[in-house]
Amino acid sequence: MGTILEIQHVSKFFGGLAANSDVSFSLEEGMIMGLIGPNGAGKTTLFNCITGYYPPSRGDVIFKGQKINGLEPDRVCRLGMVRTWQKVRPLAKLSVVDNVMVGALCRTNSLKTARELAMEQLKVVRLDNKPNFLAGGLPIGERKKLEVARALATQPQLLLLDEVMGGLNPAESDEIIQLILDIKKRGGITQMVIEHDMKAIMRISDRIVVINSGEKLAEGTPQEIVNNPEVVRAYLGDFHA
Repeated sequence: MGTILEIQHVSKFFGGLAANSDVSFSLEEGMIMGLIGPNGAGKTTLFNCITGYYPPSRGDVIFKGQKINGLEPDRVCRLGMVRTWQKVRPLAKLSVVDNVMVGALCRTNSLKTARELAMEQLKVVRLDNKPNFLAGGLPIGERKKLEVARALATQPQLLLLDEVMGGLNPAESDEIIQLILDIKKRGGITQMVIEHDMKAIMRISDRIVVINSGEKLAEGTPQEIVNNPEVVRAYLGDFHA
């Protein structure tokens, strides 16, 4: 297993404000990495720098050995990296299957093939019983799953999930945790997950990076992170207690 992603001294400034400052870590193929930290710590900004929505102000993003700073998100997607969004915005007036076909059309120009790929991914997220439902009518838990299916339909090697459990009840969160673990089991897709639910992060992550005030505070196994005094002070007080 090789390294799929290297973040080398990445900083992102907005005006004089550093949203990310000198962040470095690497991600091995097949791993699930958790990215945690307080609100406003710079986690989503880092996802945006990694996936091409923002160019880093400094530092490099290396994906599969290739420097991708400044590439547009669609190019990054074609290379095999895709992200989901905290606020899910399905194409509300399109059906569930059409939403996922949009992702699949990144890989094929054939609507027939795109539909087959879309149905495959709907099966993975267990929405294959609702292909013709209007996406706008789905409850939040199913919208989140639809968002994951749309990302999976681009056939990524690296999937970045931004608070995919945000706003869900415990049963829905459990389904998403299971889905993330199923994706890992199927192989071929590395995952990076921003999440505030520490119990969920502990269950799914092989390694965890902690961001605080835009800087990397710590990195390690879930056990090392939960026992790290600095992390406990900055972020985990309640969880630890």
